[in-house]
Amino acid sequence: MPTTRSKDGTPIAFEKHGQGPPLLLVDGALCHRGFGPMKEIAALLKNDFTVYIYDRRGRGDSGDTAPWALDREVEDVEALLREAGGSAFVMGLSSGAALSLEAARRGAPIRRLALFEAPFVVDGTYPPIGLDYLPTLKSLVAADKRGAAVKHFMRRVGVPRLMLGVMPLMPMWKKLTAVAPTLVYDISIVEPFQQGRPLPANRWAAMTMPTLVIDGGKSPAWMRNGMRALASAIPGARHETLPGQTHMVKAAVLAPVLSGFFGGELRNVAEFVGSAAAGAASADL
Repeated sequence: MPTTRSKDGTPIAFEKHGQGPPLLLVDGALCHRGFGPMKEIAALLKNDFTVYIYDRRGRGDSGDTAPWALDREVEDVEALLREAGGSAFVMGLSSGAALSLEAARRGAPIRRLALFEAPFVVDGTYPPIGLDYLPTLKSLVAADKRGAAVKHFMRRVGVPRLMLGVMPLMPMWKKLTAVAPTLVYDISIVEPFQQGRPLPANRWAAMTMPTLVIDGGKSPAWMRNGMRALASAIPGARHETLPGQTHMVKAAVLAPVLSGFFGGELRNVAEFVGSAAAGAASADL
């Protein structure tokens, strides 16, 4: 299993699949290479791209050097981009979309950026995150009450009470509680954008890479409102809704959209080269 070193020395475990232009996939909360959607998405894209998936710090086989900071997670993304040859396409999902967005804002060498449902609350269609939410989560993690921390998070994202009651009996529960401390990282990333207020003006005004903002047609109104607002806040960004999809998007639906978007750069280059060749041939006649 290959690893790369982040700027602070933390080992970051990753895999790469396929061949073609490099594409980095960034997981959301509680997910990593061994649990979550990215392996299936990578399998559907590997014929056209060299797809990188990785364990965000504190998860799977990656390290977790204290203290955590958003700067460190951005540096992890940058380390993976160096592994990929210096730049890459990037797709982030949920809080991974928020992390990818921040890396792009800070100038990481991202060629094209796709964001699926960063959980931004920009209006009154969903309760804003409370001032005590993150401190409570931190105290649960500090006390090693991992199950309680996961339930605290699940209540915030709308998991029904009945489901919360049975989740500890399910096989995936151990995988969720194993990475529960990293929920503090995810909430710290998204908390500023879950206040029920419009997104900050001009925060992403300097971004220049082509950007696709995606949501699901069956996702709640607050999520879709947030993604429309985000697309409007990024210069030139395109917004797309996937009919019938929710936050638990199906890989078979998302992958073709990503392939079309990231493949657009390749088609544009091919069209440019073809046009240039045709022009040269005409000039020789």
